[in-house]
Amino acid sequence: MAQTSPTAPIQYFNRYTQQLETEAVYGDTFLKWAYGNPLGKLTVELMVKRAFFSSFYGWWMSRPATAQKVRPFIRQFGMDPKAFVKSVDSFDSFNDFFSRALKPEARPIQSEPYTLVFPADGRHLGFQDLSELKSVFVKGQSFDLNAFLGDPELADRYQKGSAVLSRLCPTDYHRFHFSVDGVPEAPQLINGMLYSVNPMALRQSLDYLWQNKRVLTRVRTESCGQVLIMEIGATNVGSILQTFTPGKSVVRGDQKGMFRFGGSATMTFFEPGAVELAEDLLQYSSKSTELYAHMGDVMASVSQH
Repeated sequence: MAQTSPTAPIQYFNRYTQQLETEAVYGDTFLKWAYGNPLGKLTVELMVKRAFFSSFYGWWMSRPATAQKVRPFIRQFGMDPKAFVKSVDSFDSFNDFFSRALKPEARPIQSEPYTLVFPADGRHLGFQDLSELKSVFVKGQSFDLNAFLGDPELADRYQKGSAVLSRLCPTDYHRFHFSVDGVPEAPQLINGMLYSVNPMALRQSLDYLWQNKRVLTRVRTESCGQVLIMEIGATNVGSILQTFTPGKSVVRGDQKGMFRFGGSATMTFFEPGAVELAEDLLQYSSKSTELYAHMGDVMASVSQH
């Protein structure tokens, strides 16, 4: 992702293979056209970013006939059905497969004390101090925390804090989880558009992140203060479903919710000095290269004051 061309291949570092890999992008032909062609960009503005487009696509992907897409999709992207709770032929629709549950042993939760875990499978960028963040995907684009959180007082509180952006591809496990032990408050909807959050789009306009529909949840913790969790909608995400109970204590790894069809992202914010992000996460993020890691693996540790 050090490349600046919108349609350049997307590279990330895989924590498990210890290699730099190139992402196999679902729908890459459409993405390259939509965000790299003048007519495509016009189509995005007139139709693709609108809620009705993604709502219709989400509805369509919930039709029983779409279940026939599951096996070819698994085969194309080399997925492991042994990790699924349901058998391949028992999914009611493609959306049912998309928001599938995984067996607990497929995503063990890091049990070391004082550690925090990634909230989702995906490609992650980590920032130890947001105030020092000059660019994310390409030079010349800065992250607007005030616009993203939609609250000037909250933005001021976290501007020198730490954050992790976790990007989910359509091929990923699409349930998201709590990174910390704590008590979550009721989620707050911040309505918006539904642009793609694929780097092909974000290389052109990072502000898609704060123009998109978002859901903010505040979590009170004993170990690292108040943690903010933001789920970000994207093109063809039919909906963001929250499955937790506000006011009820959770532990790291507990399910928070799920995305319906489409790639998307979630972002986690910590107060200044509350945590120390994982070394490899910071190392590759400093090069604008995402780190691939699973939900439940180590994301950070609580700062020892």
